[in-house]
Amino acid sequence: MNLSEKTLSSKSVFDGKILHITLDEIELPDGKKSKREVVNHPGGVAVAALDCDNNLFFVRQFRYPYKEVVLELPAGKLEKGSTPLENGKRELLEETGAIGYSYISLGQVYPSPGYTSEVIHLYACRVQNEGESKPDDGEFLNVEKIPLDKAVEMVLNNIIPDAKTQIAVLKTAMLLKSGKI
Repeated sequence: MNLSEKTLSSKSVFDGKILHITLDEIELPDGKKSKREVVNHPGGVAVAALDCDNNLFFVRQFRYPYKEVVLELPAGKLEKGSTPLENGKRELLEETGAIGYSYISLGQVYPSPGYTSEVIHLYACRVQNEGESKPDDGEFLNVEKIPLDKAVEMVLNNIIPDAKTQIAVLKTAMLLKSGKI
């Protein structure tokens, strides 16, 4: 069975600094019409950065939609004119002051494919230098290092709810165990 849906029309509902929301009329595989609300997002990147003792760099920051401080790997939205890897290196440096090397791709994540076009690119790396974080204006965060084994335990015990962080932590742990990092 063909599962594709065909866009018949698209109406802009909201144009923000980061998000662009459309209301699309579509044709379903059976020929019936329906509507789709789509949150268009430029995409993001997250980095699992390991120091020589296999500690991961994390940031804690207030996430307004959840009204709580969230523990996450360094991450950010993709900027035009830069590759996802370049964006990841920039975010790691800005948010933690760390400079990574031996970057490997952990793949891409679709955080919520039912309503958003966002794709998050995941990377792992080793850290060669540590320095001071230089967050963007209006960005407030605390940096901390957590042993990889403890981070895995925190994911498994639902202490880290952020999806991109969960995935990157678990993939990094598996790749380290198999000798690929």
